[in-house]
Amino acid sequence: MNEAQISEIVALAWDDETTFDAIERQFGLSEGEVIKLMRLNMKPSSFRMWRKRVNGRKAKHEVYLD
Repeated sequence: MNEAQISEIVALAWDDETTFDAIERQFGLSEGEVIKLMRLNMKPSSFRMWRKRVNGRKAKHEVYLD
């Protein structure tokens, strides 16, 4: 994965409107892999702030209605 892709994934993950499911469809990375990528590419304080924001948020996952 190149720097441009990493930057795009970080920006998408940081965005409250983009779901982990959308990132997985576009880049093939699971939620856990996105979290690892974010941890490696952000300052520790920024990572902690991001994790606090997204931890357990339903908005970071798509809702399927049957």
